[in-house]
Amino acid sequence: MSSPYHDPFGPGSNVEKRCVADQEKLRVLVESLKALGMKIVLTQGVYDLIHEGHAAYLEKAKSLGDILIVGVDSDELTKIRKGPKRPIVPQAERINMLLHLRHVDLVTIKEAHHGIGDIIEIVKPDVMVFSSSTTDIGPIDVEGYKQHCGEIVVLPPQATTTTTARVRNLTIEGVEDLAKEVNTLMTNFVTKIREG
Repeated sequence: MSSPYHDPFGPGSNVEKRCVADQEKLRVLVESLKALGMKIVLTQGVYDLIHEGHAAYLEKAKSLGDILIVGVDSDELTKIRKGPKRPIVPQAERINMLLHLRHVDLVTIKEAHHGIGDIIEIVKPDVMVFSSSTTDIGPIDVEGYKQHCGEIVVLPPQATTTTTARVRNLTIEGVEDLAKEVNTLMTNFVTKIREG
């Protein structure tokens, strides 16, 4: 049984072909794809602890065109945006995970020194997809991006829990477990002292 999905870059994740960090190479590749009549979709984000919501979001984004390019925030940029304890999953692993998702065609890296619209200006996507849950970088400047995009689509979150909320829950659970363990140790210690 063959899959209806066609990977234009061949089978597997092909990280060396599908992760394009160099912006000039990305520009040339996108121009070539557009010359072939491909409709380019771009979205950006951290993609830390990839979950069902990420997959559903990327599937919807891919449905808007032929080639889906995902801009992944570098580890340095993620720390700036999300705090010093993020990302949970290092950049190389996040990229590899994304490239194993069937809807992702290309990945590029958004570095801390890049402006918020740099990749958008390079790709000039036919469709730019934002998540309405992207609040840590401020409101989406739809008017500012229109000059570089054919269409702007804002998708609602595709999961009931965000990665940040999941990390928070894990942290709280860990603190609660630690507090119980400390309490047990202190109780045992006090009992031993009283017993003499």
